[in-house]
Amino acid sequence: MPSIPSMIALGVIILGILTLVSISWPNRRGAPYWPTRMKKVESMLTIANVQPGELVYDLGCGDGRVIIMAARRFKARAVGIEIDLFRFLWCQFLITILGLRRRVKVKYGDLFAKDICEADVVFCYLLQHTNDKLEGKLMKELRPDARVVSNTFLFSALPLIAMDSETGFYVYNVGVQPEED
Repeated sequence: MPSIPSMIALGVIILGILTLVSISWPNRRGAPYWPTRMKKVESMLTIANVQPGELVYDLGCGDGRVIIMAARRFKARAVGIEIDLFRFLWCQFLITILGLRRRVKVKYGDLFAKDICEADVVFCYLLQHTNDKLEGKLMKELRPDARVVSNTFLFSALPLIAMDSETGFYVYNVGVQPEED
């Protein structure tokens, strides 16, 4: 039978491995966890003109601050997508204790594999190469009147409708999609 110190050591090693996977996996699939200040989140929701009842998506929702504020202050419905299991579980916990289960959902998984066609507003704080890869999905899945808000990084193919150069965020309108032959 293993000793208690060896079981504790094994537990620490397993926790360390899980932490490294949790940190590195999201970095490879989208962006590292880098939370946006709450004041900036509120500014982003304001400039995106989020209205009560609209459906807000946050791609790579991290700790859920965008979706929680969208629901609480802007009376929107919100969906977060998070690939990091720990942050996904944390969001589930927060949504539950804040009593937001009816208006806020978090989906676990890769943002590229999730359907976002119902979104009125999509928030992204990803890396530039992820935004470049995401552009086609946004143009294909979103309605022409949907807005996309990006923190720091740009979308070159989407029409820019507003920006705040001081805080570094950009609002795009998906626009009218060209008809396919």
